[in-house]
Amino acid sequence: MTSLPDRTRIFHQLHEHGCFVIPNPWDAGSARLLANLGFQALATTSSGIAWSMGRADNHVPLDVTLERLRVICAAVDLPVNADFEGGFATDPDGVAANVTRATNTGIAGLSIEDSTGDSAQPLFDFTVAVERIRAARQAIDASGTNVLLTARSEGFIVGRPDLDETIRRLTAFADAGAECLYAPGLRTMSDIKAVVGAVAPKPVNVLVGSDFSTVAELAEAGVRRISVGGALARAAWAGFMAAAKEIAERGTFTSFSRAVPFAEINGSFSSP
Repeated sequence: MTSLPDRTRIFHQLHEHGCFVIPNPWDAGSARLLANLGFQALATTSSGIAWSMGRADNHVPLDVTLERLRVICAAVDLPVNADFEGGFATDPDGVAANVTRATNTGIAGLSIEDSTGDSAQPLFDFTVAVERIRAARQAIDASGTNVLLTARSEGFIVGRPDLDETIRRLTAFADAGAECLYAPGLRTMSDIKAVVGAVAPKPVNVLVGSDFSTVAELAEAGVRRISVGGALARAAWAGFMAAAKEIAERGTFTSFSRAVPFAEINGSFSSP
């Protein structure tokens, strides 16, 4: 197995040039299948993990999340970025304490959001949001792990789609020590290019959850990293639900003809 220092070094190198896709598994099996397909790094998905446990997104406790991070990191020989939601705390000190715990799970990267979960005030106050990122940076530095810090501004997915404010936050997060910037919900190439240009030379992650662009187009726009969030989990659930509904509603089993052959998927897990 590649050591943690090597994983973090490789992960940092991936962000230095070019464009790579970092797909999002939710358990050991999905992580190993993605690794077998040749991806260079993986990122967890809070929604995918939650759904696999029968919970809604953002409703998985910290200790359970940390254990799932350990399981996924141990399952593959690749760098893994943790979707660490909002740091599982409100105040900067709490974020720092939880980030410190996360750095002990085997992850090579970690992301912190600026969303509050409060529909009336969906984003943290600007100053508090920046201090939360600075606290995460200091915790990582103190850990000596070299875990890569990604800062996310969630305005476009929490009902505050303000490009200027998003850029203001991302540039401040970069100044506070974030090494990769991420604004989920950007869908137009003009907005994506504006963010890439504003935080350059730091790398930008773009979320692709539908068919609105391609790897080649995003690479041409200067995007360094592409993630898919819970989209792969949703695709997996789509097949499961279609087959189950057919049985429940029609009493037929034709969906199974489109299932992955037993030997193919079983063979993917033939080694420990």
